[in-house]
Amino acid sequence: MTKINSTGRSTMPRRLGTGLTLALAMSATACQEANKQFLQVTDPDIINPSDVVSPEAAVAVANGAIGTFRSTTGAGESTWLFGGLLADEWSTSSTFIQNDETDQRQIQEFNGSVTGMLRNLYRVRTRADQAVTALKAVRPDARALIAEMYLARGYSEMQLASDFCNGVPIGNGNATPPEDGVPKSNQELFAIAAASLDSGLTFANGTDAASVLMNRTLRVVRARVALARGDFAGAGTLVTGIPTAFQYQHTFSANAGTNTIWGQGLSSRRYSVGDSAEGNARLITVRNAIPFASARDPRLPVVTPTSGSVNGQDGLTYTRTTTMWGQFSAVDVANGVDARLIEAEAALKAGNVTSWLAIHNALRAAPPKLGEIQPAAMTALVDPGTEASRVSLHFREKAFWTFSRGQRLGDMRRLVRQYGRTVDNVFPQGVHYKGGNYGADVNLPVVTDERNNPNFKGCTDRLP
Repeated sequence: MTKINSTGRSTMPRRLGTGLTLALAMSATACQEANKQFLQVTDPDIINPSDVVSPEAAVAVANGAIGTFRSTTGAGESTWLFGGLLADEWSTSSTFIQNDETDQRQIQEFNGSVTGMLRNLYRVRTRADQAVTALKAVRPDARALIAEMYLARGYSEMQLASDFCNGVPIGNGNATPPEDGVPKSNQELFAIAAASLDSGLTFANGTDAASVLMNRTLRVVRARVALARGDFAGAGTLVTGIPTAFQYQHTFSANAGTNTIWGQGLSSRRYSVGDSAEGNARLITVRNAIPFASARDPRLPVVTPTSGSVNGQDGLTYTRTTTMWGQFSAVDVANGVDARLIEAEAALKAGNVTSWLAIHNALRAAPPKLGEIQPAAMTALVDPGTEASRVSLHFREKAFWTFSRGQRLGDMRRLVRQYGRTVDNVFPQGVHYKGGNYGADVNLPVVTDERNNPNFKGCTDRLP
């Protein structure tokens, strides 16, 4: 029963008010404690290398490294595309100034696209190193997978040296604290790549299928590094016995992402297959450019529109497209054709013209499948008769066999560096079809973000 005081008011509301105040205070304290617990919860998405203590976790780290590796080949807008844009494989049909300036060989240091590509190549090295450490600790039996981590690291180092300027900083993201990189010349970077790939070969020595695949892949990539370092005979020896049908691929699916070469070319039409005649009317001559689009080579079928019915992303450019890749087509990171081309260059450098020509003609007589294209047999080549013309023919053939697989820019730089040609006789020259003239760039710059590294003051030089 409610007690009435002398004022005629009930005392219950007062007792209720006191209890409510206490309850609210307790509730606020509880909420603060709950908030503290929520805010202090461990983010399950963050896995530190020190947390990897199980075999399953080590394999997961390795899979993550492979995923990043894929982003530097066909799973992202990588230097496979941008290197081809700077060279002559692709032309821009994009609205992005980053693409236009790269195609025009006038790349600014703050180019956002190049920033992402450089970052991904660095990340491959860091993540591959983390995976190697984890696998050696808890899965030392996974030798082929360890070899693949060294492949990923060495390949990224080779691509950095092939595509970027002299003075790329190479640090250690796994050190505590992370170590800023010291700028390296391209040749120093190739030496670092060679050491990584050689380490991989020490693990790829089994007879199981995975080990054999890694052994062949590492040898092909190591031979490419040997070519870049001028060891032609050594390069030829490395690939001896590798079958022409061999492939090491990065694959795609609805769950694992699409082929970005298809996505940026045929689908989005931001890239147009390169040619020596540019502009919608095809009246602008690009000196030195291989006529990829107009050559009608069975290794690279191209559709060239003659009206605005197939415009590029920019809405203006008649985009030249190829069906070499579909949405989920795998890309060859290394293959047996690479091995044959390395053997051919080694033979040519050694003066063995007969062997050089025979290797090329064997490929042309029985062409392997390239992406989604099965080329028809091609007529045999004949010896053009001079050393210079043989070199030109070799690199032209190689350009069609390896189209947009990250090799063309490095090969053009080697033509200058190793074969005595001038930049003016190798790289695209003349009026650019979007206005102005082609510039002087022959490689990609290390970007502005790297200037946060106190050791880096800019590219050492932009020489080939």
